[in-house]
Amino acid sequence: MADVHSKKVRSYNMSRIRSTDTKPEMVVRKFLHAQGFRYRLHVKNMPGKPDIVLPKYKTVIFIHGCFWHGHTNCNYFKIPKTRTEWWLNKINTNKANDAKAIKALRKNGWKVITVWECALKPQKIDKSLSTLLRKFI
Repeated sequence: MADVHSKKVRSYNMSRIRSTDTKPEMVVRKFLHAQGFRYRLHVKNMPGKPDIVLPKYKTVIFIHGCFWHGHTNCNYFKIPKTRTEWWLNKINTNKANDAKAIKALRKNGWKVITVWECALKPQKIDKSLSTLLRKFI
């Protein structure tokens, strides 16, 4: 099946996708800051380069996009109909890298929390953030 966008439009769309300071990440960061938590961002020398690191609690938070990290049984994860094999390889590699990073962090005594993009949608956000907060208290 051919792509519904031209190569130029697809390239532009993909260039707009950020890896840091995403909307879901900003929601979690603002929530944590309002609750009095202080944290570091994107610590490069840690496995997986966690989105949020709370050194005081020896906890890291990964905020995963459902598509990019292959969230199983999620409405936001649909395999593209073009270049399917390439996308599956990319997403499966992301999943493997995530698992490897989480294992390394846990081995070093860090608590790992993964927040999915779909959990931060308006209809679920209150429950998700209160659950996140309970993991610290």
